Amino acid sequence: MKINADLTKCQGYANCVMAAPEHFDLDDRSLVVVLQEHIDPADLVNVEDAVLSCPAKAIWITES
Repeated sequence: MKINADLTKCQGYANCVMAAPEHFDLDDRSLVVVLQEHIDPADLVNVEDAVLSCPAKAIWITES
């Protein structure tokens, strides 16, 4: 599974960073940075929480 992000949708809420800090960060413009694109099965729940908590729907998961 792979994390995808649309920087044109990101509003810098940082919900993703709070839910899965090992996978997400914000850059100096407060836009999402995907730190780890591929998801370890042990981290899937946290990444799914991050995706669901994004009010801008700027991140999503796809099959890799």
